[in-house]
Amino acid sequence: MESINNHTQSEILNAVRKAGGTCRIVSLAKQLGVSEETIRRNVKSLAREGGLEKVHGGVRLQVSAEESNFQSRMLECSDAKRKIAGVVSRMIEDDSSLFLDVGSTTAFIAEALKNHKRLTVITNSVAVAFKLATRNENRVFMAGGELRAHDGGAFGAAAGAFFENFETDYAILSAAAISARKGMMLFDLEEAEISRTVMQRSKCKIVAADSRKFTRSAPINVCDPSLIDILVSEKKPVAEIYRAAANWRAQVVVADEL
Repeated sequence: MESINNHTQSEILNAVRKAGGTCRIVSLAKQLGVSEETIRRNVKSLAREGGLEKVHGGVRLQVSAEESNFQSRMLECSDAKRKIAGVVSRMIEDDSSLFLDVGSTTAFIAEALKNHKRLTVITNSVAVAFKLATRNENRVFMAGGELRAHDGGAFGAAAGAFFENFETDYAILSAAAISARKGMMLFDLEEAEISRTVMQRSKCKIVAADSRKFTRSAPINVCDPSLIDILVSEKKPVAEIYRAAANWRAQVVVADEL
C-alpha cells in the first residue's frame, strides 16, 4: 500500500494550485503517478489540516490554505504585521545584506526598512523589490522565473538556482504556521525549498509570524527548528510553542512587550 507522506501532500497542494484551485481526483492520480486511493487518503489528511476540502469527484483549496490573494493578505492582521515589521527593521543595520521572501508580513518589513541605507536585498517578491529598489543606495537582486499571479513571487528552477549565488547577513522569512514539534511550516513546496536554501546561506535566520500562526497547521516542514535564531510576533506565543522555542534556542521577541 502506498503511504501518506508530506512529500505527496505538498505535491497535491501544488498541483491543485496550478490547476486554478480545483482539481479532480483522477487527474491528480495521473499527474502524480499514484493510485486514486492514495490521493483520497492524502486529501483526507489535508482536509483535517485545513489545506483542502473535498467536493464531488475532486478537491479544492480552502481559502485559508490558498491565503486568498496577496492584497487580501496585506489587509489581514495589518496592525500586527506592522508591529512585527517595526521590530524586525530595528534589528537590521545599514549596509546589511538580507533575504526577504514573498509573504505579506515581509512586505510590511520591506516598508519598515525604507529609511535604511545601502542595503543589499535578495528577494523573489515583486512587492519587496518595488519598495526597496532605487532608495538610499540600496542594491536589490530579484530572482527570475515564473511570476505567480496570487502573490507576485518568482518561482521555478531559475529562481531556486538564483539564491545559491548569495550569502547574506539575514534571512527574514514568513510562515503559514508555527509548530511546536517541527517549527516553521508552509503550504507551498517551492517556497519551502527556497527558504531552506537561504537559511543555509545566511548568518541570522529571523522568522516573522503573527500570533494566528501559532494555532494553525500547514503540511510542509521547512527546516530543523534549531536553525531558527529569532522568532518575532506581536504577541507572546502559546505556552507549548514558547517552551519549544526555548528548546530550539531561538530568541522570542514580542512586539507588544517592547
